[in-house]
Amino acid sequence: MKAVFIAFNQANTERVEYMLDRLDVRGYTWWNDVLGRGSVDGEPRMGTHTWPEINSAVLTIVADEQVDILLEKVKKLDEVNKEVGVRAFVWDVLKSV
Repeated sequence: MKAVFIAFNQANTERVEYMLDRLDVRGYTWWNDVLGRGSVDGEPRMGTHTWPEINSAVLTIVADEQVDILLEKVKKLDEVNKEVGVRAFVWDVLKSV
């Protein structure tokens, strides 16, 4: 199993929900109002007057064979509008209860 963390501009909320539904990713944890800045060239998302946009994030645990499909969909979503932004990060899940 793998953990996939997806951070995205709230403008992509419906697209991310749709993507998870289409891939039959049922279980996830969702955070609204996530603040931050991309590590390379992302604009800050701080919910302030200067940087008004805000991110959300979702964490899901999926089977190993789902990871590449999910990452490909995230990549395609990012290519629709690079300025809006979406990123995904994957790590191993060693145990769960």
